Amino acid sequence: MGPVGGPVSVTGAVRGRPGPLRRLRAPLGTLAAVVAAFAYVGAVDPNEPGHYPVCPLLHLTGIYCPACGGLRSAHAVALGDPVTAAGANLLAVAGYAAFALFWAAWTVRAARGLPTAGPRPRAVHWWALGGLLLVFTVVRNLPFGAGLSP
Repeated sequence: MGPVGGPVSVTGAVRGRPGPLRRLRAPLGTLAAVVAAFAYVGAVDPNEPGHYPVCPLLHLTGIYCPACGGLRSAHAVALGDPVTAAGANLLAVAGYAAFALFWAAWTVRAARGLPTAGPRPRAVHWWALGGLLLVFTVVRNLPFGAGLSP
């Protein structure tokens, strides 16, 4: 009998409840995909021309979008250089850190068998994120915000 009183399967799961390996499949699969992406960007230098497509907004208008410098930032993170990463795209580095925190919380909740669906962002959160991206984009394209340009 399992800890809840139900029969235990071969994988150690109590009938009706997934075992720890099954609960961790999604977080570990996500981590594997992210590590593979960072490994690729770490191996194929975005500072060398011809490896990645150019930003269409930058190419057509000369304006840096919020993602400009994101690949160079990911490359620097993959090589363990956070200062260069922040210089390439500070917002991307903040996004990488936020992803790491959310992923860690997701993994801990999944490992403990707790519900993994946390609070859903409301409209105000999406508007705030859009406003942050807009302000970041405008500031990095103005002379006084040149430090935020890649």
